[in-house]
Amino acid sequence: MICNQASTAATYRIAVSPAGATAEAKHYIVYGATVAASDSTALTLGITLATTDVVRIYASTATLSFSAFGSEIS
Repeated sequence: MICNQASTAATYRIAVSPAGATAEAKHYIVYGATVAASDSTALTLGITLATTDVVRIYASTATLSFSAFGSEIS
């Protein structure tokens, strides 16, 4: 879930880096997407992560908040 709490649009990026690798272009699953002012975007991606994988978020402004939800299968 990406929530824009500002009165202006903002952009974001999401990268998933395997085994904590440095973020590279091939790791981005979203790049430069826009969230309208005072709006939210929900993404259902169906991604499987290893315990060492890292999800990285970039926001163009501090008024975007991000939440990720999942299930651990052991």
